[in-house]
Order: sequence, then C-alpha cells, then structure tokens
Amino acid sequence: MSMIGEYARVTPAELDRALGDPEWALALIGARREVEADACPQPASARCLDVDKAWDALGFLLRRAGFPVDIVHGEEPVPGADDWGYGPPRYLTPEQVRKAAEALAGITGDGLTAGVGPADLAAAEVYPTIVWERGEPLDWVREYYELLRPFLRAAAEQGDGVLMWLG
Repeated sequence: MSMIGEYARVTPAELDRALGDPEWALALIGARREVEADACPQPASARCLDVDKAWDALGFLLRRAGFPVDIVHGEEPVPGADDWGYGPPRYLTPEQVRKAAEALAGITGDGLTAGVGPADLAAAEVYPTIVWERGEPLDWVREYYELLRPFLRAAAEQGDGVLMWLG
C-alpha cells in the first residue's frame, strides 16, 4: 500500500468546526472527493488535491530551500483526530496558507529540484526510496509541485485553511 499526500481546502468556519469535530471534517472531505473524482477540476478550483507519493520528496526539497511553512505535514495537528490513513490530519491556518502561497510564487518546479538528483533522495531515505535507488528522475515530483502551487494560491486568495494527511 502506498502513502499518498492528501490536501483539502476548507473555509475558516469549516476549519474551526474541523478542529472541534474531526469526524465531521472527514465526512465533508469524503463527499468533496467523490464530487471532484467525476468533475476532475483544475488545481486552482479544486477543494481537494493529492500529490501521490511525491509528498516526502517535496518535503525534503522544500526544507532544503528553507521554506517557511510545512506544507507537506502541516503546522499543527487536528486535536482529537483519529488516524486518517497513516496518522491523524494536520492543518494550516489561512494566514499560514497565505505565507506559503507567497513563498511558492518565487520557486518554480525546476528551481525546487535544481542540483538534486535521485541519489540525493536515496541517500536521505526519502519515500519511496526504491524509486530513487533505481535512479528515476524527479520529473513527476516537479509535476506534483506545479499542481500544489495553484491549489495553495487559490486557497490563499479565498482565505481558506488547508487540512493535510497521508492516506
């Protein structure tokens, strides 16, 4: 089974409710994911997004770049939340989303991966290690990064918070 990085945009009111009722949030996100599975919206209009197995590589690359917000694991745990796959969800406040979107605007996918190769990710034991040990290029990581940028930019423009988890 693969660990997939999952994101869900939520309004400030929805975030407040999610922090007090994580089961409600899980049901809300489940319903949104069903709707979007058929509609396949672009990242800027999507309420949910996944970055497949690129999440750990993205985290590694963003930490290397000194990124100011943890957009892979979130800044805070959702209080009282059960496991949503591979642990409980975490979140970013609307202000943290805004800060992340501003920082993302200055880093292209090519810039993020510049000077890093599969051997670097394998040495750092970045998930999925087997991919990097085989020497696969970072193209697919850049592609997911380029989906995450407009998703978070739209969240920031709307004043949304973001829930994230490994599913």
